[in-house]
Amino acid sequence: MHYREGFGFALGAQRCYVPTVKSGLRSDPAQWQDERQKRGLAGEEQAIRYLLSRGCSIVAHRFRVGHTEIDLIARQGDLVTFIEVKTRRGTAFGSPFEAVTGAKRRELVKAARVWVDRFGRPTDIYRFDCIGIVDSRLEHVADAFRPGWR
Repeated sequence: MHYREGFGFALGAQRCYVPTVKSGLRSDPAQWQDERQKRGLAGEEQAIRYLLSRGCSIVAHRFRVGHTEIDLIARQGDLVTFIEVKTRRGTAFGSPFEAVTGAKRRELVKAARVWVDRFGRPTDIYRFDCIGIVDSRLEHVADAFRPGWR
């Protein structure tokens, strides 16, 4: 593991240990004006710390295929987990997990297929998880949905 500030960008005074993976960030978070973007990135960083504490290694952060993005891809042995992270200030607009709609799931599966084609191993097992963060409280739903690979 390598010490970096916020995936190569300074995020205020916050410092965290993150793995040396290529981040899919396409712009400098210091230039972001929208608090939702900043909250989303902070939630992803919290999810990374959580997964690392559970013994996972982070394979990719914000893996993109066209306009579709997988927030995190983690590996623990032969288990590869595609993770959607949803961060909210509160539950006024529902649970973060409610935002992972059928359409969003289909997009995640398409992007995951591309990752599997490029980087997958014959012995890998694949799973889709969701991590919801409300007011800095993290909830992890393992095997949140099954795509029915075709």
